[in-house]
Amino acid sequence: MNRHSQRNRGNAARPRSPHRRQYRQNLANSRVRLFIVWGILLAGMFGLILKLYLLQIVQAADLRTTAQEQQSVKIEPFVPRRKILDRNGNVIALDQPAYRLFAHPGLFQESKTEIAEKLAPILERSPAELSNEFNQKETGILVKDDLTEVEAKKIKQLFLDGLELSQYQRRFYPQEKLFADVLGYVDLEGKGQAGVEYSQEKLLDRSLSRQTLTRSGEAWIADLVPDNFLKLDDLTIELTLDSRLQRAVREALDKKIKETKAKRGTVIVMDAVDGSLLSLVCEPTYDPNHYYKFAPELYKNWAITDLYEPGSTFKPIAVAIALEAGVIKPDSVFYDEGRIYVDGWPISNADYNYSGGRGTIDIKEILKYSSNVGMVHIVSQMRPRAFYQWLKRLGLGETVTVDLPFETPSDIRPDWEFIASPVHPATTAFGQGFALAPIHLARLHAALANGGYLITPHVVQGLYDSQGNAKWTLDLPEPQQIFSADTAASVVKMMESVIHDEDGTGKQAEIANYRIAGKTGTSQKVTADSGGYSNYARITSFVGILPAENPRYVVLAVIDEPEGGFGGTVAAPVVRSVMEALIGIEGIPPATK
Repeated sequence: MNRHSQRNRGNAARPRSPHRRQYRQNLANSRVRLFIVWGILLAGMFGLILKLYLLQIVQAADLRTTAQEQQSVKIEPFVPRRKILDRNGNVIALDQPAYRLFAHPGLFQESKTEIAEKLAPILERSPAELSNEFNQKETGILVKDDLTEVEAKKIKQLFLDGLELSQYQRRFYPQEKLFADVLGYVDLEGKGQAGVEYSQEKLLDRSLSRQTLTRSGEAWIADLVPDNFLKLDDLTIELTLDSRLQRAVREALDKKIKETKAKRGTVIVMDAVDGSLLSLVCEPTYDPNHYYKFAPELYKNWAITDLYEPGSTFKPIAVAIALEAGVIKPDSVFYDEGRIYVDGWPISNADYNYSGGRGTIDIKEILKYSSNVGMVHIVSQMRPRAFYQWLKRLGLGETVTVDLPFETPSDIRPDWEFIASPVHPATTAFGQGFALAPIHLARLHAALANGGYLITPHVVQGLYDSQGNAKWTLDLPEPQQIFSADTAASVVKMMESVIHDEDGTGKQAEIANYRIAGKTGTSQKVTADSGGYSNYARITSFVGILPAENPRYVVLAVIDEPEGGFGGTVAAPVVRSVMEALIGIEGIPPATK
């Protein structure tokens, strides 16, 4: 064996070094780790690129919107409703702060009895009642709503733990129920639900639209609010009503309703020249500050919403129609039998049973004695169709106001039915067989007072600034002449006898040294069950025009279901009281002799 062979065999037999194997193993592991790190870095970079792509490209619009929302604040500030004033600038409706008192007995540091005794005088409640409420639960007890600022201040000065005062804005009516029938009320959400508060909602509500403001880096927005953000106008709504007259009217009506135990009543005072209402009152009524404590049927202004048969107060209107149509003259005379039959139906005067017929009488006497038979004879001079057309020209079947909500249109038979029977024109002549709202009758008498023009009754004068400048006024229809001035003057002159003649039915409306025209009315009510006229339930009314020598004002009083009496004994004294107040307020001079 040569030396090379021996060397090779020797090398083959020698074992490999463990350090060398470890080195190779470590090198392989390092490469694996390096690949892993590279993979992680590449994955991270890919994820970062993907994330950037999503943020910058895919989600850019959404993220931009989100950022803008976080940087902006949407504010819808509370803005008080506009004030309402009467014709003399007296505030009759406004917004003001109010408070709710919550109790959290679990936080009381004094006994419930002690706290109840301290609160009782302020809240005008008994300590026992308050203590009982405090025992109901440990937190969130509403103790009282509608607290005034004065009451809230007194509670704060007690420094009692466990009491919470929450401020809010509410509508406040300083005169309480005085104007309730016209103003209506505002609900807990600040929206008008009746009267002018409802009909003039757009003018009264001056809420600002929602504004978007940018928030600064420190989250402050005060410095970024525009200077004119909460700039409010000083405009107020002015009504045609007079607080002094409204108070006198309500007192007179309330007194008469209590005296006669009547179901209800209403009084309207209208300026016959332009249709503005100086007063409108319904009794019973409610306090709009606490409307929720009253029956909902009191919320409606029944002088606008409810219909009734006007009875004899419509007779002067029927006389004016006949005069204007030329079928009678102011000096025409008719024979009053006391009772007649029309198409088989008996028609009698109210006093027929004890006065019988009055014989030959003129138109003035027909009105003075309120002769139903005389009125039937007058209207019978006209063709039924012509009479019906006149009724439609007077607006029967329509509404007549523009700013008082929920008015009910007057109710009149369709023409074919009216013309079919002579009974319908006959009963219409003395105010039965059709129905209208009191406001509509006042409007018709205003046409007699103003020379023959149909005007539009209204209570809203306009929108004025603090300097008295008109920024908006109510858009009224043009007056429509329906009667000639001579016809209107003739009827008003005849109506004076109702009051000033010794045997006139409206004698109780007379005022010394003043010329007044008027007409009484007593109408039977239709019963709901039979549809016929009741023998007991009646509506008494009286309408007056002042001063008769230069007519300007119309006063209508309607008393529903008094216990006994007639229009001349129940409603006429109310009109007299109202006119006495009107004379003083408006400075109406006595009639010249």
